[in-house]
Amino acid sequence: WVHTGDMASRDEDGYLRILGRKATDLISSGGFRIGAGEIAELLEDHPAVVAAAVTGLPDPDLGERIAAWIVLGPKAPSPGQTLAGELSAYVAERLAPHKRPRDVFFIDELPRNALGKVQKSRLASHPISRSTEGASLG
Repeated sequence: WVHTGDMASRDEDGYLRILGRKATDLISSGGFRIGAGEIAELLEDHPAVVAAAVTGLPDPDLGERIAAWIVLGPKAPSPGQTLAGELSAYVAERLAPHKRPRDVFFIDELPRNALGKVQKSRLASHPISRSTEGASLG
């Protein structure tokens, strides 16, 4: 089997209907459809950030909330609430405020496949080793 990411349904007669791909780069938050790539690229422009990935996490009010997974450079300040708030504000100042990450997680490296693509589905279970907590920014 090859996992393609396609979504499908099976009708009562057993026929499959391809519905499309599950989008990991679109986050549905508070009625907005937000592109994760745009936010990740902006975060990577920040001088403290070496790499970033952005995903949606389930949220009872918004549907999904924006979460950023950050790999810091060697000269970056210590990860924590202050830096998480700075990164969230950095996004809100340059993009629409509703695109700011509400959760920021600091990790040593992003999980990647053999081709170097970030495996976003593994981020939630990836060990957070630089900081034991994500900074929830409400």
